[in-house]
Amino acid sequence: MAEDEKAKLYKRLVRDANDWQVLERMRVNGFWPWNKGIPNDPPAEAAERAKIDVELRTLRAQSGAVVDPDKALAEERKRRWEASKKRRKEAKAKRAAEAKKRREAFAQYRRANVIHLGEGVSAGLQDTTSNVAELTRRGLPVLARSQDVAMVLGISLAKLRWLTYHRRAAALVHYHRYAIPKKSGGTRAISAPKAALAQAQRWVFKNVVERLDASPVAHGFVRHRSLVTNATPHVGRKVVLNLDLKDFFPSVTFRRVKGLFRKVGYSEHVASVLALLCTEPPRVATELDGRVFHVALGARVLPQGACTSPALTNALCWRLDRRLAGLAKKHGFTFTRYADDLTFSGDRPGASGRILKSARAIIAAEGFTENPAKTKVMRASQRQEVTGVVVNQRLTVARDEYRTLRALLHNAAKHGLASQNRENHPAFAAHLRGRVEYVCMIDPARAPKLREALAAALARA
Repeated sequence: MAEDEKAKLYKRLVRDANDWQVLERMRVNGFWPWNKGIPNDPPAEAAERAKIDVELRTLRAQSGAVVDPDKALAEERKRRWEASKKRRKEAKAKRAAEAKKRREAFAQYRRANVIHLGEGVSAGLQDTTSNVAELTRRGLPVLARSQDVAMVLGISLAKLRWLTYHRRAAALVHYHRYAIPKKSGGTRAISAPKAALAQAQRWVFKNVVERLDASPVAHGFVRHRSLVTNATPHVGRKVVLNLDLKDFFPSVTFRRVKGLFRKVGYSEHVASVLALLCTEPPRVATELDGRVFHVALGARVLPQGACTSPALTNALCWRLDRRLAGLAKKHGFTFTRYADDLTFSGDRPGASGRILKSARAIIAAEGFTENPAKTKVMRASQRQEVTGVVVNQRLTVARDEYRTLRALLHNAAKHGLASQNRENHPAFAAHLRGRVEYVCMIDPARAPKLREALAAALARA
C-alpha cells in the first residue's frame, strides 16, 4: 500500500472512531492492565488542557459578541504586539541587569587580583603555583601571587600594579634618565629609579636577588669580592687577554629575567611581577598635542642604575662564566669576570688566538655581544691591566695615574685645596679622599705616604 493511502486510512479511522473505541483498542494492545481503569492525564497536560479550554471559552464568548470581525482581528493583533513588546522589554532589562552584575563582579575581581600587566608581558599570569620546596631550599621568600608581593613590599595591590604595568607610551615613568661621561669617551645612559620603585627594588635585591648564586669567577658586585680579587689571579702571567661585553645590561631582556625567577622556583605570575619591577624599556620623550609621552624604543631590559641589575646579571651569567672558565682551563689559562669585563691570563701566548675565537663563539651563543674596540692582548713586555689595575709584577695602579694623584696632593697642600678643583667638583674633598683610598686598596704599600699627603692637603681646605 502506498504511503499516501496509509495516511488517508489513518486519518479516516481517527475521524470515524469515537474515544471509547480508541481506548478499548489501546487496552487490547496492552497500554494498561485489564484489571485497572483508564489512567488519568499527566498533571502538566491536564493543566495545559484546562488553560486551552478557558481560552476557547473566552474566544467563543468574544466571537459571539463580535459585530466587526476585521476590527476584532486588528485589536487581537495589537494586543499580541503589545504583549510581545512588554516581554522583550522585560527580557532586555533582565539581560542588562545580569550584564551589570557580571561587570561589577569582574571589576571587584580585578581590584583584588592582577590579571593583566600590559601588552607582551602578561602571558602566564594565571599560573600562581610556586615551587615551595625549591624556594625554601634557596632561602627565598615564598610568594605565589601579586597579593603576596604587595604584602611583603608593604604597598597596596593598586600601587604594585601601577609600578609594574607596561605601557609602550607613558605620560609618567618611574625612572629619571640622564647621561654621564665615560672614562674612555662618550656617555653612559643612566636610568635611576624614582623613590617608590627604588624602595621596591631594594626589597627585591635584599630578599631575593642578593641570595641568588654567582659563579666563583664573578667578582663584580659580589659580597667579599672586588677589583682586587678579580685582578689578583692574573698577576705575573705571560699574556693577559681582555674582552668587553657591549651594552651589557641592555642585553638582558625581560624574558631572561623572568626565566631566572621561574628557575629558582617562583610561579610564572610572581616571576612576571618581579621581572617587571627590575626591567624597563629604553624610552625617548616626544610631545603630542601639548603633552609629553615617553615612548618605548624596544623590549624591557635591565636598566643601568637599578640596584638589582648587577646581581641579576651575575646570576644570569652563570652558564657563560662556566663555559668560559672551562675554555680557560682547557688551555691552562685563568678566567675571571668583573661585570662586563672578561679576563683570561696564562703562560702560553700561542693559545691566545684559539681562546679568543672560542670565547667569541660562546659569548654570541649566550646572547651577548663583544665590543671589539676594547679587546686587548697584553704580553709581559707591555703594561698589563685588569679593570684598571696593573698586574705585571704585583697589583698597583698605572704610574702616570699615581704621579698625577701625588702632584695634586702636593699642590693642594702648598696652594690650598680649592686651587686644584679645576673641574668644580661639588664635593672635592670627598672625591679626593675616595681616589686616595682606591689606590691604597690596590697597593697597600703606598698607603702611608698617600694618607699623609692627603691629610696635609685637607688641612688647607
